[in-house]
Amino acid sequence: MKFRQHTGKSRNSDDSVLPLINVVFLLLIFFMLAGQLAAGDPFAIDPPKSQSEGQNSPQDMLILVSADGRFALDGVEMSEESVIKAATQRLKAHTDAAKPTLRLKADGGTPANRIVKLMQRLREAGFQRLKLLTVPET
Repeated sequence: MKFRQHTGKSRNSDDSVLPLINVVFLLLIFFMLAGQLAAGDPFAIDPPKSQSEGQNSPQDMLILVSADGRFALDGVEMSEESVIKAATQRLKAHTDAAKPTLRLKADGGTPANRIVKLMQRLREAGFQRLKLLTVPET
């Protein structure tokens, strides 16, 4: 009969799994803190509700209008005049037939006449494709 000598080390099956679990949790915490899925709007917008839906193109421009009168073009906050001027310059830079669509995302609390005046100014600046963004009605 042979007896095994005790070496002082226990062979527990959990000992090999614990380092793996630690690494997984560290990676999870790292990506939760370091990652950002999409850039947020520079200010909060609560768009009006609608039953229609549309598709976006990567070359589209986005103008944000807050209820308190702030404006932003593609995430950069600026004055109304600067937004119209910058959007017009970007429109003129597209010489091909596929002109970009201008998407207008306005807060639901913004007065309608202000949005209509902005849309008229953008049409006069040369925008033919103009979409007013809304959220689906539930």
